[in-house]
Amino acid sequence: MEKDKKLRVSKIEAGTVIDHIPSERALTVLEILGISQGTQNTVSILINVPSNQQESKDIVKIEGRKLDEEELNKIALVAPNATINVIEDYEVVEKKIVELPDVIEEVVRCSNPDCITNTSEPATPEFEVISESPIRL
Repeated sequence: MEKDKKLRVSKIEAGTVIDHIPSERALTVLEILGISQGTQNTVSILINVPSNQQESKDIVKIEGRKLDEEELNKIALVAPNATINVIEDYEVVEKKIVELPDVIEEVVRCSNPDCITNTSEPATPEFEVISESPIRL
């Protein structure tokens, strides 16, 4: 059986498939999404899967969950070329590539320990994206 025709993980009925995650970053994506041992959703993780577009990639399948814009922005920080596939009735109904927004709010902490956003003040960290490759804020 050819390796390209071998199904490694079964299709999901409804949910989200995050494809083209850079190798060995799937667990970081799960952390960003707050998915841990106690999750009620079925989650499939594929790490270092052969890929035509890159040497290898990771894939995350989350049944019963659609990601919101804030989650997509967070994923863009660690997987800027990831593809998000929304699945309904075992079929892809929406497909998009994550994109870094021009401004990132509340996702990244300021590295300056004296920054007002690192205190109890009601200030929100906000970073402008200067470069996408490599990512610089």
